[in-house]
Amino acid sequence: EDLRTRLADDRRCYAFFHPAMPGDPLIFVQIALTNGAADAIAPLLTSERKLINVHDTDTAVFYSITNCHDGLRGISFGNFLLKQVIEELRLDLQNISQFVTLSPVPGFGNWIAGTAIDELPEEAREGVYAAREIVAAKTALDQLSEHARSLLMNQCAYYLLYAKHKGQPVDPVARFHLGNGAALERLNWAADPSAAGLSRSAGIMVNYVYRPKDIEKNHESFFADGEVVASTEVKKLAQLRG
Repeated sequence: EDLRTRLADDRRCYAFFHPAMPGDPLIFVQIALTNGAADAIAPLLTSERKLINVHDTDTAVFYSITNCHDGLRGISFGNFLLKQVIEELRLDLQNISQFVTLSPVPGFGNWIAGTAIDELPEEAREGVYAAREIVAAKTALDQLSEHARSLLMNQCAYYLLYAKHKGQPVDPVARFHLGNGAALERLNWAADPSAAGLSRSAGIMVNYVYRPKDIEKNHESFFADGEVVASTEVKKLAQLRG
């Protein structure tokens, strides 16, 4: 039933194959055609949702990208796949004008738990320690105070913009999309309240946006200067508050 939902008329699935392994995809991406960028994962996966006429949609949401072979990790097939998929969708559905992801933030939980906190600027540490206490308490998201919610969102934005190793983002998903030419567009609170989502990122998920005219420029800025291209909204969130 889950597979049927992911392959419905308002969904797409693309895979990257190699002639040496013609029946076995190297990587595949699952896409939801929607109106506007998705801000939560559950509505995309539920079998009870109402199907949308694809010609009434304006956004392609990349919500799952799967590398099928552990031995090929580190080889950026996703770079080839995503750019080609965007071009295919632009040709096939000219009403689609926005290409975004709904992505996890898999390294945030470990970062909050204490990874390299001593390497942070002094002004950043207090907020990280406070966020650690919130996460450790395992309080339900809907029971958190507005202050706690704001603090976690601030810290996550800071993590995505400034937590780096050897000049690149610590977060692997951020490295993947930013390296492919995307921009960090928006953080979404309580987007994945599953046990895995709470553990890795306090339920926060991210929209990265692929603007065809900016992909090459963003890609070059990322690798040449280590620049994380981000929206004004995300940059404001990253201005830490206690």
